[in-house]
Amino acid sequence: MAIQLDPKYAKAYYRRATCYLQTLQYKQAIADFRKLLTLEPQNQLVRTQMDSTQKIMRKTEFEKAIEMEEEASAADRCLEIIAEGGCDIERDYNGPKLPMNDEGKYGINAEFIQAMIEWFKDGKTLPRRYVWEIALGAHGHFVQEESLVMLDLEDGMTCDVIGDVHGQFYDMLHLYSLTGTPTEKHCLLMNGDLVDRGSWSMEVIITALAYKWLYPKRMYINRGNHETKEMNRTYGFEGEAKHKHGEQTYKLFAHLFTTMPLATLISATKPPSGPTDKAILSPKGLKRYFVVHGGLFSQDGVTLEDIRKIDRIGRQPGQEGLMCLLWTDPQETPGRGPSKRGVGIAFGPDVTKRWCQANGVTGIIRSHEVRQDGYAIEHDGLCTTVFSAPNYVDQAGNRGAFIRIDAAGTQEYTQFDAKPHPPMKPMAYASGGLASLLM
Repeated sequence: MAIQLDPKYAKAYYRRATCYLQTLQYKQAIADFRKLLTLEPQNQLVRTQMDSTQKIMRKTEFEKAIEMEEEASAADRCLEIIAEGGCDIERDYNGPKLPMNDEGKYGINAEFIQAMIEWFKDGKTLPRRYVWEIALGAHGHFVQEESLVMLDLEDGMTCDVIGDVHGQFYDMLHLYSLTGTPTEKHCLLMNGDLVDRGSWSMEVIITALAYKWLYPKRMYINRGNHETKEMNRTYGFEGEAKHKHGEQTYKLFAHLFTTMPLATLISATKPPSGPTDKAILSPKGLKRYFVVHGGLFSQDGVTLEDIRKIDRIGRQPGQEGLMCLLWTDPQETPGRGPSKRGVGIAFGPDVTKRWCQANGVTGIIRSHEVRQDGYAIEHDGLCTTVFSAPNYVDQAGNRGAFIRIDAAGTQEYTQFDAKPHPPMKPMAYASGGLASLLM
């Protein structure tokens, strides 16, 4: 505001530059430092700070490029280690066995998944080889999917949309007992944030990926803002993955997360059975729902085709751009506002209505935020938040919920309560002592 009132107010540029620097927005900081130098060309302190910021940015970009290269090759490196005999099953392992075909390649079946779940409930871990096989099996399906997955619900089909589960394995098992597992007529769509905070994130993600491997056209997983490196580093998944299965396993999962689709469009194939006077329908006169972890965008005009074309693989969301749909939240007031999270934006009911009308979308289903009842219908019915981690981090006291959608686009909400779990605190593997501060 100070800059708007006085475009030559040097102190305001300096303060904004230091704010950008503290929030790691180096390009914006450099731009303000340069503007300041046009106003005060003899200011050596600012020149020094700008030079230092440029060096930090170059170093950061170089390190990110190296990390991306390492992660992008993580799947290939795991296959190399397997081929070299460096990831064989331990001889004393007596747990569930992945089935193997006549060519010596592993597959998966429902019996293994059920036995694996029981193994996990006993507090035991799978061999690293099995974890890699499951991750690689799911990875093979993710890379074939587009950033926007199209899911058409044929007659007799249903899809359950599941919100954040955040490593709460025992609650997820209770949830699955309510939804049922994927079948020919029944889909599951997990809408991001499977990991972090809860201390059984590996068990959660391995179970979900096992279902993805077995039922690739009936098990869908959208990426959430916690399927990202920076969040995993802070909130526990990186530490847990390394503790249970080693450094290479974490690298494999870090890459696998980037292959997850960013959103799913659920389309009904039967005309709606009830009144549709106010409902926004697709061009074919049918209901359809845009399911995304966070929400909408910082500008109007974004289309479903734009989302489908996002080049996501190997990429982290960053501070701006379309991938910030992993981070955004609804707000009650019209228009757009700053995000309380510091990443992405907040969008109002008018933004939601314009976007739904422009794209023929009946409603947005998103997750990303706790709701005390497990779900909340917002923005005049056009935006629904669903959250599936009851008593979040053993503190929030909320219920969990999921949404069932049928072939006519009818929605049904099911709530559930938390279940007991072994005596381990949330974020037990988090960095920086966050676990001790949480409880």
